[in-house]
Amino acid sequence: MARNTVPLDQIIRDFIITLDGDDYASNASDFAIRNLALRGIREIGFDISKKVKSLKLLIDSTNNTVELPDDFVDLLKIGIVDPDGIVRVFANNKHINQSMSYSTSDGLPLFASTTDAKDTNSDGVLDRLEDKTSTQGSVSSSENLNDFIFDNYLHEGSVGRLYGAGGGHLAGEYRLNLEQNRIEVETNNAYTHVVVEYIADEARSASPDVHVYAEEALRSYVYYKIIERKSSVPANEKSRARAEYYNERRKANARLSNFTKEEALKTIRKNFHQAPKY
Repeated sequence: MARNTVPLDQIIRDFIITLDGDDYASNASDFAIRNLALRGIREIGFDISKKVKSLKLLIDSTNNTVELPDDFVDLLKIGIVDPDGIVRVFANNKHINQSMSYSTSDGLPLFASTTDAKDTNSDGVLDRLEDKTSTQGSVSSSENLNDFIFDNYLHEGSVGRLYGAGGGHLAGEYRLNLEQNRIEVETNNAYTHVVVEYIADEARSASPDVHVYAEEALRSYVYYKIIERKSSVPANEKSRARAEYYNERRKANARLSNFTKEEALKTIRKNFHQAPKY
């Protein structure tokens, strides 16, 4: 656990200990408090203090794919690490094939009528299996397609390319395949592993933790959600709890964002359309 975080169990224990018998949240069960705390980790974490993880994963050489981590939420970057310790990123290429086919009762691809397809789970959705083979009638070479897909202008009689869209020099290309929980990769080199940096769902961790700057915001969230729908709680108390939560949330956001003097001046100049003065 990082030194600037607090275990969720400790926050829950402190919250329960500080409750008095006449508090509006005193009759909440430990199970309900923990569930609300996990929901708060997601709401506060995704908006304010994202949990970023870096993981080295194996490339499946049979289909050039990388399985997504079990706590994956969103992808930040994927690449390989050079001898200098620098991550050489892959470019996002939405043209990488990730197609599937309907499957027959024998588990084979189905290219004819869907009447032969099976629905194992009886959920109204026909079974599918991976099928990244080329389609019939495809061009024999990709040379005729490269200009159409990747070249974007003509300059002095020669074909130009869109520089900078993927970083200039790239180690490979990828496409996120959420349907099959994996990343499709394409590279000309014999890489066996890639490094994936991603936003993780801390609520799915076995021992969730919270940044110390967001600790009070999480406590306020739990209390507000406990009393939010209680008819026995006065409206002014609900309003106070809601205001306290959003105030603690703003404080946590300000502490975590490290808003500098230069960023403040940049915002002011942007609002008033003023050029910087030196």
